[in-house]
Amino acid sequence: MKLDIKSRSSWSMDQISRHLITLILLGLAVHLLVPQFATLEHSMQVLRQMALWAIILAILAQICSYLGSGYLLKSIVQLSDHKLGIGKATMIVLAAASLGMVAGGMVGIAAATYRWVQKAGASPEAAGLAGIIPGFFNASVLVLVSLVGLVHLLFVHQLNRLQALSFAFILLLLGGLAGLLIWGFRHRAGLAGIIHQLSNRWSAIRKKEYSPEKIDHWLRGLFNSWDVLIKGGWQGPAFGATLNLVFDMLTLYFLFIAAGHPVSPGVLLTGYGIPLLIGRVAFFIPGGIGVVESTMVALYDNLGVPDPISVVVVLAYRILSFWIPFLLGFPMIFLLQRGLNRSNNNIASTGK
Repeated sequence: MKLDIKSRSSWSMDQISRHLITLILLGLAVHLLVPQFATLEHSMQVLRQMALWAIILAILAQICSYLGSGYLLKSIVQLSDHKLGIGKATMIVLAAASLGMVAGGMVGIAAATYRWVQKAGASPEAAGLAGIIPGFFNASVLVLVSLVGLVHLLFVHQLNRLQALSFAFILLLLGGLAGLLIWGFRHRAGLAGIIHQLSNRWSAIRKKEYSPEKIDHWLRGLFNSWDVLIKGGWQGPAFGATLNLVFDMLTLYFLFIAAGHPVSPGVLLTGYGIPLLIGRVAFFIPGGIGVVESTMVALYDNLGVPDPISVVVVLAYRILSFWIPFLLGFPMIFLLQRGLNRSNNNIASTGK
């Protein structure tokens, strides 16, 4: 097949741009974390003295957090009268998150979730809900926690002008998105027109074919999910998202106890919610690497936590909540794909 030299050149430039951006972001992450290395010696002393029983509780809390994510996915699939076991749902959550980290971000997570949920026996409509809705519920609960943290910062006078402006911008952005969704629920034709225009421009930028049929299919799934949730189907997913976040915070809390420095609920919420919300908004940085850690350490330092303790606790928390699940997701991808291939082979052998 003959290749167009111009397209090959543009492809290589695109790859170079992506690698350059990645290097810049990694450099930024290192720059944000380097100041913490000055306390490394003291942090190692804290690490050696951490209580093992509290670390075990933190690990168990993190397992429960991911089971909460599995319950969230399971409850969404059940909205369309399909069944999905919580173990299989948790596997899909882990695998999709790992895949999204290396390919496609949130879009990759949604696409992988859609595929594996559908192959688990759910209808395309239920799989579409499973790909879209979990992120919305997780983000909504995280925004509420972050608002509590902002109020706490205001009361203890630890919010400087730059932080106030940054957080106000983030909340304004999220508020605008929520307002757009509320408006779109009441004016569906108008929202559909906006999404079609944005999708058409995005396809032109990427030099790919624009498919209105796919957008219409996605919109139908979105509107159907809204109708189901408004009728009361939001309770199960909201409970799952709350379980995920509460046990994730408990992971951090038990690590503070392990380090010999328990914190109050207000301090815990403040240092937890805001950095993770910033990491979500900074979607161009995979997993918020560097940004979450540095912001979390800085907030806990400002709230009176000794620097060596905050460094150890935050890095241990990120290992348990991000890096270990990220690595565990790849074996899950293999297992899910093997099950998918076996199912396809069975279908081919029966001739259906």
